[in-house]
Amino acid sequence: MTQQGTLGVAVIGTGKMGADHVRRINDVISGARVAAVVDIDETRAKAVADTADGCQAFTDPAAAMAAPGVDAVLIASPGPAHEAALLSAFERDLPVLCEKPLTPDSASALRVLEAEQRLGHRRVQVGFMRRYDTEFMQLKAVLDGGELGRPLLLHCRHRNASVHSYFTNEMMITDSVVHEMDQSRWLLEQEIAAVTVLKPAPSSLSPEPLSDPQLVIFETTGGAIVNVEIFATCGFGYQVQAEAVCERGTARVGDAHGMLVNRPGTWGGEIAPDFVARFAEAYDREVQSWVNATRRGEVEGPSAWDGYAATAVSEAGIRAQATGGRIAVEMIERPAFYN
Repeated sequence: MTQQGTLGVAVIGTGKMGADHVRRINDVISGARVAAVVDIDETRAKAVADTADGCQAFTDPAAAMAAPGVDAVLIASPGPAHEAALLSAFERDLPVLCEKPLTPDSASALRVLEAEQRLGHRRVQVGFMRRYDTEFMQLKAVLDGGELGRPLLLHCRHRNASVHSYFTNEMMITDSVVHEMDQSRWLLEQEIAAVTVLKPAPSSLSPEPLSDPQLVIFETTGGAIVNVEIFATCGFGYQVQAEAVCERGTARVGDAHGMLVNRPGTWGGEIAPDFVARFAEAYDREVQSWVNATRRGEVEGPSAWDGYAATAVSEAGIRAQATGGRIAVEMIERPAFYN
């Protein structure tokens, strides 16, 4: 770090998410600067680097991590590239904020866990940004407070206006419902033991061969049931909602964001167009928290274990989606290192 303690960050991946993180570090949060950006598209990397003073552009993540002024790494590249980038960061003992997924499958995620444990200390925070959303933090506080009693059910809705043409049924689990996997584990402080996926007749407006919407059901190790409506092409906007049903009451978040307006014959407000808009403040808070902790020499937030657990549940979800059956989640026992 510089004499002023500013954290020099290498951002790997300059697509929609990576470019937004570069903007966030440049213009929104404090205590960090973008020292390097990486993309296999050299032209795009240079264009993004030009938005940050003193930023270098690279096509190789390892070269960027070795560049002068790089103290930490933010990984926003496609999931299949994450393992190699994480292992390169471990070789240099650099702290990492890694967008989900940690890796695309549990075998590679397990290799990351083992490599981090060999370091002897945590280096990874996984980018499950809902943990930093104001409403979800409020829901977590209510559940942790215990006044509503034990959570019995968690009803979740995850709706998106549309998806890219390459979006698949499997991605409904790995790219969308994965957030509810982490959200449920965090809110309930329980692991997910089994997954079932139910498919109604698909919407006539959803592109083939997407089976949309779907209902995903989690059974937890503590006996709670979580149901997730995933509607990837609802058409009207982006909504994420959750309601905890407890022994002595309920608590719900996500019904409305911002101003509610009444007009003659109608009422309502704005619906966010996508996840970037809906969770903008959560992303800001997440990255600021990571920077603050890193500058203190600490690692907080969702761990590599959380990333591994979400991947293991995703694999069960994909099997449940394909078979229509109840699939048990297969995962190792949680290492004491992550307790």
